[in-house]
Amino acid sequence: MVTTPSILISGASVAGPTLAHWLAGAGWDVTVIERVDRLRDEGQNVDVRGAGREVLRRMGIEDAVRAAHTHETGLDFVDEHGRPVASFAAGTDDTSGTTAELEILRGQLGHILYDLSSADSAYVFGDQITGLHDDGHGVDVEFLHAPARRFDAVVVAEGLRSRTRTRVLGDAPVRELGVYNAYLTIPRTDADNDRWRWLIADRGRGVALRPDNVGTTRASLNMRSSVRGVDRLDREDVVTILRATFADIGWEVPRILSALDDCPLYFESLGQARLPHWSRGRIAVLGDAAYCASPFSGMGTTLALTGAYILAGELTSHAEPQAAFARYEAIMRPFVEKAQQLSPGLPNLFYPGTRLQRSLIWAGLRATASPLANRLGGLQAMLFSPPADALDLPEYALTPRKDA
Repeated sequence: MVTTPSILISGASVAGPTLAHWLAGAGWDVTVIERVDRLRDEGQNVDVRGAGREVLRRMGIEDAVRAAHTHETGLDFVDEHGRPVASFAAGTDDTSGTTAELEILRGQLGHILYDLSSADSAYVFGDQITGLHDDGHGVDVEFLHAPARRFDAVVVAEGLRSRTRTRVLGDAPVRELGVYNAYLTIPRTDADNDRWRWLIADRGRGVALRPDNVGTTRASLNMRSSVRGVDRLDREDVVTILRATFADIGWEVPRILSALDDCPLYFESLGQARLPHWSRGRIAVLGDAAYCASPFSGMGTTLALTGAYILAGELTSHAEPQAAFARYEAIMRPFVEKAQQLSPGLPNLFYPGTRLQRSLIWAGLRATASPLANRLGGLQAMLFSPPADALDLPEYALTPRKDA
């Protein structure tokens, strides 16, 4: 008697729903659990490049994602008066450009992936894993609210600082990058346009404004710091720190700071996941929980989509999850290692300590954006075009839903 294989996926952002789609289509019994009580609507712009774009095509949703494009046309580095210092156009192909040819809000991408996968997968919101017991033949999973269940395999598709990953692999090392980012959604004004505008300030600070497709503006306040744990403070304390840190900067910063009391705010410490292994027994990690490359890489979403597709392909190609997990890691790890090799000088290059250092950075950016450099292309590609096509995506016997 043939039994339907079952899998639990923890995390309903990008990697989790992508994996759910492919495995449900291949006949698996798929359950996705998400600790928050709803699908996340918030989120900033994310790029989909190279291999990630090809995954969207194979899922049949590239047009749907393209229809939700933020319409960002490129990047302007600006001074405290909003005057462009150096300008870079958006990419015109799958991989190049400071702004990718395909930019979408993370929340909107999440909704597209959820809509695609939820018809054939069971989603459970507002619950989380509290225990994992792998006996070699299956995994008994305990939940905060739901009764315990047994699965053939479990995949942890959570964030960089996943607590569930710790239950599986112990205290996994995170490479801290020494930068905190605050992401905000603020009202759009007549001062906003279709460009990503980035002010490099002194004392390790940066400010950015980006367009979206829903009538608001996405802002970020970024600061370099060697102090750890600021991201664990409550919102009130974080707001106090942000106001004190950015109070003397001009441009649109007073407008951003004035919105802090009421606007959606997400604050994080940037880092990379550098794990020696991505699985143990019948349990594996995926996406940021396995190999977060940080926003500096421009590869997070591409890695999530690509990793989920490859993991699904391997799980449907092997009788035992352990063999599938080993192949998934063997294929993905070289791609991940290239993605995690940030451009020379990052992240400190864009967070100078002094105005003199900033002047030198501005001079370098002007040279990089010059017509000659644009024709040569090498320096721009090194700084702003991640290695999203550095993987020959395998072909698997996976078929997207006919109504995708």
